[in-house]
Formats: sequence, C-alpha cells, structure tokens
Amino acid sequence: MVPSPASQPSAVPSPVGPPTVLFVGAHDAATSQMAAALLTTRAGGRVRALSAGSAPAVRVDPAAVAAMAEVGVDLTARFPKPLTADAVHLSDVVVVLGGAQPCPLLPGTRYLDWPVEDPTGRDVAGVRPVRDELDRRVRGLLTELAD
Repeated sequence: MVPSPASQPSAVPSPVGPPTVLFVGAHDAATSQMAAALLTTRAGGRVRALSAGSAPAVRVDPAAVAAMAEVGVDLTARFPKPLTADAVHLSDVVVVLGGAQPCPLLPGTRYLDWPVEDPTGRDVAGVRPVRDELDRRVRGLLTELAD
C-alpha cells in the first residue's frame, strides 16, 4: 500500500517559534551587524536575527559601533561570524547585502538582495546614511513578515 501524500512527512520542517532572518555581508563587520541589531531591536522578540560574512573580519567596524550607539543600539558585544550552510538552513529569510558572496540556496528559504553600500573604513558621518537605509529596509521587512 502506498501512503497518501497527506500522510507523508513534510520535507520542510514546520516553523517553530519566531521566523529567523540571516543577514549576510562580505565581512560581517558593518552592514550585516547593523541590520541584525536593528531587526532585533525593532522586532521585540517577534523575529530572530543572525549575521554572517562570506569573509569575516576580525572585529565589528568601530564607526558602525559608534553610529549604532547614536540610535541606542549596542554592538559592542557582537563579533563577525563565518557564513555556514547551517546558518542558512536555520533561516527563513536570507538577506544578502551588497558585496557579499552568494549563499547556499536551499528550498523553502526566501532570499532577498539589498544593494546597500558597505561603509567599512568610513567615519561615523559616512556610516549614518547606511544605518538609516538599513533601518528603513528592516522596518519594511518587519511589515512583510507580519503579514
């Protein structure tokens, strides 16, 4: 007897808990860190945010840390992490930020491409417009995820 499709286990696990968004930057030192922190702050526990880099830096960019502190978001305990297939697998949405290498493509995962400039190496004044653009995009993503 062949089981009916309704009795077959799903290949994609059912979501448990809040959705997870992975932000991928080239170095996980500025844009991806800022976006993940902004999402965490704005979501209030409704969404889990991760960040990773295709070629992670040694530390989070100091100007990014300072620019985020201006809006009450603390990046001092954050550190760059490598992009892994496991991180992608755990994520419902993967946001690839300008300059990052492509991610592993997995079925059931939504991929977004945000062409945001990497402000690494700029002073705080140069990071602010990127921070504000990321904040605008994060708020939009939160609205989409709530639908």
